Amino acid sequence: MGISIRAYGRHRGVSDTAVHKAIKSGRITALADGSIDAARADAEWAASTDPAQSTLGARTRPARARARPAAFADDGAPGAPSGNSYAQARTANEVLKAQHHKLRIAQLRGELIDRQQAVGQVFALARAERDAWLNWPARISSMLAAELGIDPHAMHVALEREVRQHLSELGDFVARLE
Repeated sequence: MGISIRAYGRHRGVSDTAVHKAIKSGRITALADGSIDAARADAEWAASTDPAQSTLGARTRPARARARPAAFADDGAPGAPSGNSYAQARTANEVLKAQHHKLRIAQLRGELIDRQQAVGQVFALARAERDAWLNWPARISSMLAAELGIDPHAMHVALEREVRQHLSELGDFVARLE
């Protein structure tokens, strides 16, 4: 058996309405008989209250009853009780904001590039290189044939066959983009 809701409100320095709201929102739990276990309720209240919203001081007034966001639940289930305190959730939020700002600054400095644009550039470069290799036998075959004293057409056909074979082998390479 615990203390009454009004007695717990006096104990916390808040109104009984604030205690009722805290019970209804799940910030604190009442015992089966409707009374409050003060030690357990104090721990639950502290874990789910924003310290910046605390009204400790000379003048006390009812504290706001805030439910803990379901997004911070340990198992991810909406409405599940969470082991995270408001301070931990706020710290996680601030860390994410800092990381976002760090990435944005790196992007503005030109230290980051757009992934799709980079993949497009690599594709265009590879295609240009392939086209240059495909045109190479036509440019070089007659000069090599004259130098070696063989038929220019036979030289062109042989070079083109070997270049295509080589490009086919290079085309089997699979790049991993991570």
